[in-house]
Amino acid sequence: MRHCSVQVRGLLTREELDRYNDLMQVGGYLEEQNQYDLAYIVQKEVDILILPAIERLKEKSRDRDRATAEFLESLKAVDEEEQD
Repeated sequence: MRHCSVQVRGLLTREELDRYNDLMQVGGYLEEQNQYDLAYIVQKEVDILILPAIERLKEKSRDRDRATAEFLESLKAVDEEEQD
């Protein structure tokens, strides 16, 4: 079973995290039993479950990029004022 990143896991809601942990436990057991065909199905469920958290992570990144752009614009404006 493939775990998602710590960043994504940190953005899961409590309910999503509980389900994620349960699915990972089931998938790990299935792999121990060499039931890779069933573990694959569980992995697909995990992949679907984490999609909202991935979107939240992307949105945080876009917000950070916007804030950086605004900051750089403000520096540029201050620099232009100093030159006048």
